[in-house]
Amino acid sequence: MKHLSDDLLIETYYKAIELELSNEFVELIKLEIVKRSLDSKIKRTS
Repeated sequence: MKHLSDDLLIETYYKAIELELSNEFVELIKLEIVKRSLDSKIKRTS
């Protein structure tokens, strides 16, 4: 995931939720978002 741009990472997060991919995968993406301090750019879904 480190190769994804910030914008693509956020887009991937929303797409994973939309496609109802596994919670574990969504959490991995979310962890990377937090690691990059981008969590203010995502809507609170949980």
